Amino acid sequence: MKLISGTITNLENAISYSTAKQKVISNNIANIDTPNYKAQDVRFNKVLTNEMSKFNAIKTNEKHIDFGSASGGHRIVTKNNTNYQHNGNNVDIDQEMTEMAKNQIQYNALIDRLSSKYNSLKTVIKGGR
Repeated sequence: MKLISGTITNLENAISYSTAKQKVISNNIANIDTPNYKAQDVRFNKVLTNEMSKFNAIKTNEKHIDFGSASGGHRIVTKNNTNYQHNGNNVDIDQEMTEMAKNQIQYNALIDRLSSKYNSLKTVIKGGR
């Protein structure tokens, strides 16, 4: 029996994805004037996560990483198929700023939901007080 539902794990994975996306967007914006810089994006790879959960591995050392705890199912990809500037750079500042705002809203919602889950657990542990 699981003591805590998978919701908290899913929220933690979503927060990890959102954090990675924020880092990538910030890196893209920081390199807007770098010649030949290619913008990056974070893609959520649900299929990989599902397949990794099917592996049955035996840990021989406590420092080994569990197959079940995949990296949240996201990966960073480089957008090589466009050029927006004459110097070979393909960062679109308007798109990056829009993505940053959307990501910030999503991150805040995830943090609020996770906080709510922990507060519910705290209430249950205290016996409803």
